[in-house]
Amino acid sequence: MSQILKDKVAIVTGASRGLGASIASKLAAAGAKVVVNYFASAEKAEKLVNSIKQAGGQAIALAGDARSEKDISKLVADTEKAFGSIDIIVPNGTGPQPFIKVEDLTWQACLDQLEFFVKSPLLLLQAALPSMKKKKWGRVINIGSEVFEKGVPEFSQYVAAKGAQLGLTRSWAMELAKWNITVNLVAPGWIPTERHANDSQESKDQYAKA
Repeated sequence: MSQILKDKVAIVTGASRGLGASIASKLAAAGAKVVVNYFASAEKAEKLVNSIKQAGGQAIALAGDARSEKDISKLVADTEKAFGSIDIIVPNGTGPQPFIKVEDLTWQACLDQLEFFVKSPLLLLQAALPSMKKKKWGRVINIGSEVFEKGVPEFSQYVAAKGAQLGLTRSWAMELAKWNITVNLVAPGWIPTERHANDSQESKDQYAKA
């Protein structure tokens, strides 16, 4: 295990599976004390925590809706009680991502995506920010997507929300730099996680070809 993040406390939302689980594992392997946040998958979250502990890391599983002011406040309070003040946040929680033709697109469908990619990161940052500013150290890692650059058809509500997320990332980075708080966005492409377990081979081949 690396100790590059020794004594640092990290929260990863939506961390019970897929990309979030991998991020939580990597942070723990680097020495961080990790909070594995989950919404409904308690069993998977606890399994991940046990795996991290067996590897010599430190982690706890905490439930909470990443879109809820009340839940995020409790998540941060419980984290500080267990591990101390927060150093790293990774707003990774997400929900259904349907393809919708523009003729059928509703404003609610747009809001559904903004709740995950703008509201959720905002709530988490605001809750963790006081301690980050006090220590003059913090890391915010937003999880974006290549779709903002590609402009995927029939996916505009998701693409727009990811664009908004990139915008707030850039503004926060400029605003918080003087406290030594960095704000970055990682924009991956297609990842073979549980979410894509039922994707057809044809769609995978088309993505690889593109």
